[in-house]
Amino acid sequence: MPKVASQYNPPLFFKNGHFATIYSGIIRSVNGVVQKRERLPLSDGDFLDLDWSDSVIPSDKLVILLHGLEGDGQRPYITGSAKILNQNGYDACAVNYRGCSGEPNTKYRSYHSGATEDLIEVIEHILNTRDYKELYLKGFSLGGNLLLKYLGEGNTIPKEMKGAVAVSVPCSLHSSCEQLLSAKNVLYAQRFKKNLLDKLRQKQQMFPDKISDDDIKNIKTLKDFDDVYTSKAHHFDDALDYYEKCSSKQFLPGVAVPSLIINALDDSFLGPACYPYKETNQNPYLYLETPKYGGHVGFWGKNNITYTEKKAVDFFNTL
Repeated sequence: MPKVASQYNPPLFFKNGHFATIYSGIIRSVNGVVQKRERLPLSDGDFLDLDWSDSVIPSDKLVILLHGLEGDGQRPYITGSAKILNQNGYDACAVNYRGCSGEPNTKYRSYHSGATEDLIEVIEHILNTRDYKELYLKGFSLGGNLLLKYLGEGNTIPKEMKGAVAVSVPCSLHSSCEQLLSAKNVLYAQRFKKNLLDKLRQKQQMFPDKISDDDIKNIKTLKDFDDVYTSKAHHFDDALDYYEKCSSKQFLPGVAVPSLIINALDDSFLGPACYPYKETNQNPYLYLETPKYGGHVGFWGKNNITYTEKKAVDFFNTL
């Protein structure tokens, strides 16, 4: 589909991409969402925790929410999405990836940008245990990459899957990594690295034969983390092999479910290759919106409803 014209024009402060990103990630809060947790045993003996919130009216429509790197089901961009969806007739299921629900997962592996096998198990579980006629996906950053890869890599997509929205998507993981390693993003990168290393030290205690103190000391950057842990724990050769095989951009031609990608032009996490103009122009199921402003998972909006939260409801309602 052709590029979608964007109407997003925030107040002056939120025209600064860094401010928009920081406000959304650290300052914003969302109240009034009641979540019920369900533990999903996985086929390999591990588990995922799912946080459910119900529509204000009985609903046969569900949106599966996928968080970003080191996020969880209680991040404001997840609860904010759940809140407006619940108010508009959709149940919401926020997926906490392995190790992201406040309790370490049981396996040495955890989650990554292309772990669609876990998403498949979530969807199969929902279809086998709940009576939904319509399913939708909404993902942020890593979660957006994950859902687009799932939709385009050749999986059997259930007939109930009607549409998807992906926000601030690093469609090229290598291009995004290059941005995160640049000086403009040093504070974000340090925050991500600290959280990831804290979890890696937990893994070391659980699996002392798999990672050494020297391995951890050698992790200076996010790419180092992917070289030392992500790639090895998930059977990739190295970080670059992981980025190449899991970037969603290559799978976009295979997407056959209406899907909206919203990537702000001032998103400091996204490099040029993360804006898939060619791929979306050539696939009638894909819609690409590239607002001038928004930052990374920012998109401030009035009444504590972000632009992308309202946009997702409007998009799903048209399908």
